[in-house]
Amino acid sequence: MKVINNLIPTNSFAPINRLTQTCAHTCGAILILALLSSVLSFAAFAGSSQQFHLDIPTINEDIEVDGDFNEPAWQHATEVMLRYETSPGENTAAPVITTAKVYASNTSLYFAFTAHDPNPDNIRANLRDRDKSWGDDMVGIKLDTFNNARLAYQFFINPYGAQSDSIENELTGQESDAWDGIWYSKGKLTKNGFQVEVQLPLRLFNFDDSNPIQTWGIELIRFYPRNETHRLSTHKIDRNVSCQLCQLGIASGLADATQGKDLQLTPSIVANQSQQRDVAQAQPWSDESNVDVGLDLRWGITPTTLLNATINPDFSQVEADAGQLDVNNTFALFFPEKRAFFLDNKDYFDTQLDLLHTRNISSPDYGVKLTSKTDNHTVAILAANDTQTQFLVPGNLSSDVAILDQQSHNMAARYRFDPSREFSIGGLVTLKQADDYHNYVASVDIKYQPTKQDTFTAQFAHSQTAYPDDLFTKFCNTDDCLQQSEQCEFGDCNINERVLRTHKDDNFNDSMYAISYQHERRNWYASTHYESTGDNFRADLGFIDKIDVAKFVAGGGYIWYPDNHFFSKINLGGDWDITHNQNNERLEQEAEMYIEFDGGLQSFIATGIVQRQRVGRRHNPSIIDIEGNTSEFNETLGWFYTNFTPIGSLKLELDVNYGDDIDFANDRPATITMLNPGIEWKLTESLVLDISHRYQTLDVDDGRLFTANLTDMRLNWQLTLNSFIRLSSVYTRIERDPDLYRYQRPNTLYQDIGNELLYGYKLNPQSVFYLGYSDAFIANDDINSLTQDEKTYFMKLSYAWLL
Repeated sequence: MKVINNLIPTNSFAPINRLTQTCAHTCGAILILALLSSVLSFAAFAGSSQQFHLDIPTINEDIEVDGDFNEPAWQHATEVMLRYETSPGENTAAPVITTAKVYASNTSLYFAFTAHDPNPDNIRANLRDRDKSWGDDMVGIKLDTFNNARLAYQFFINPYGAQSDSIENELTGQESDAWDGIWYSKGKLTKNGFQVEVQLPLRLFNFDDSNPIQTWGIELIRFYPRNETHRLSTHKIDRNVSCQLCQLGIASGLADATQGKDLQLTPSIVANQSQQRDVAQAQPWSDESNVDVGLDLRWGITPTTLLNATINPDFSQVEADAGQLDVNNTFALFFPEKRAFFLDNKDYFDTQLDLLHTRNISSPDYGVKLTSKTDNHTVAILAANDTQTQFLVPGNLSSDVAILDQQSHNMAARYRFDPSREFSIGGLVTLKQADDYHNYVASVDIKYQPTKQDTFTAQFAHSQTAYPDDLFTKFCNTDDCLQQSEQCEFGDCNINERVLRTHKDDNFNDSMYAISYQHERRNWYASTHYESTGDNFRADLGFIDKIDVAKFVAGGGYIWYPDNHFFSKINLGGDWDITHNQNNERLEQEAEMYIEFDGGLQSFIATGIVQRQRVGRRHNPSIIDIEGNTSEFNETLGWFYTNFTPIGSLKLELDVNYGDDIDFANDRPATITMLNPGIEWKLTESLVLDISHRYQTLDVDDGRLFTANLTDMRLNWQLTLNSFIRLSSVYTRIERDPDLYRYQRPNTLYQDIGNELLYGYKLNPQSVFYLGYSDAFIANDDINSLTQDEKTYFMKLSYAWLL
């Protein structure tokens, strides 16, 4: 979600400065009172039978998952209706009839959905790969196997049986669809709608099998997308309650349920042949071939304890990262984790701060991970080596990635204690170590929900780091970059912020902490957040890209739910924030205002205005000071975003920014124009075209500094539910006017394009066969036209043995 800014008068700085300096003491007192009250109040507002209750019978009969409900076991299953529409209607009667049957065997949980539709021709169903069928008609299951409102498994299935699964994490408020379990589904269209049959093996879940009868949180869901996307449920959802997992119903039964043998061995073989050449130097192609054999182990030691291990893993990515335009940007780009080993039970490591980002482990030879939950205790341990050492060098005005040619050892350990459904306390330790380098981080965090509307979170982290003596030279423009005059000026210095942040002697230590409060009701919400990060704090196994900052944010908004209107929800909100460095020198101040609309044509529309004051680059990069060493810029920026579905097969998207910006390369005011249209066009039920284009210009007083274009195109042909052919291409073109650059002489033109053609067959998420080809082309002032400089042929085969 985008947010917005409005200018605050200068005379308001003084009280806010005092507030940021005392916030830690005040918020700390509030949290101590919250802890004391949590001991006295244990109001159970997690999954409740008052919401909905479902008795699941145990029938020791397995079935063939074929989309037909003709086995005798279904005659004895419990049947339930999805009676309520929870969005956009507010617990109104469901517009269509949906029934579900459920029963359990000793090793699996079975569901049979019958989704009626008065106009079956309007059903939206497409052959799609896993997690790609959002926007279709779907039925789904949400399960909290410990019924403690912390984590929930989610499974959704479209009318063709295409699967989507995810983990909902109440602690972080996020859902991750990167998790992929092995489960089974089959769907079919009927003359009255569609029906879906589902088998969820119990080995998928962490649960306490010492209980003779299980009590799980549950919700059954149907998405019915027409003019709006109607969300149907087995029970009512109270919009006056901020916690979602607290509103699950109860499923009782699964008598004597066990995981059975939960041992999975997945051998793999990966082969690739790559060719590269330096086109500018007219060098010939250099060839490299590689064949790797690996083995993954997934062992459910107990129903609550899971061991993952990998030897010589294939951590290559089959799906290319989405294209990102890295222009007029001073901070490192973020790329999400997509590798299966790291994603299994990833949520057990999550905290409010991003202290563990496993993309910092780039190429390990081995890895091991243990996750366990027993009663109120959750434990997670991860260890892996890396053939190199990669980490982020943060700052308050810029950040960059450092890579050492040293093998590193990486470890993370997390413990969380949940004494009640309202209160959690946990700790996280991370370690990253190489020959003459190390980074150790220890953290403690809490979350407390004294009411259904109020949430307090807090986290404190401390780090110790040692850098190699010569690390700073990797960011220098010359060998003697530290030999600078005190009169060094921006553009003439060889020093930058990364040099200053990495020129360290011996060990250095520092801390980071964050405190938040949120109040959410049906029609209004408010929040405040304070975060402080010391200038010597590092979290090299995480993604903390800003240090030497202290930021205070306060905001809120009001929500309307119009009846019988094109728009079903209107949200008017905003916030105000101010950021200083640790010497109390102001870096930025923003005020924000925005309005959002949800409505017909499955539309979302948002627009807003941002007004801020922030500093540019340092005039003298050899000193870290802000005051007297930077210029402050006043900015007003307007933005607009929308996505909507005019017809079932076509989804359109548009993102627009226009207004003031900073030309960071030359430290002067500028005007940004950004247009980012996108289209998802389902050409047929099995052929989908996704195109996103980003057009961005930056204008200064003397003319246009640059024009940048990035096009990301993906064409996916889903041959069957298990096989596909995908073509992807990412093209970048940046045109600059070198005469407008004060301190450097960039190329007038830069172009590159990366292509990938891939065939894939997935028996399940771990049993796969991939065969593909990728290449890359480049052009610049020295290379007149796009010229191929990389090409790779690759193959992967893996098979998951379920023992």
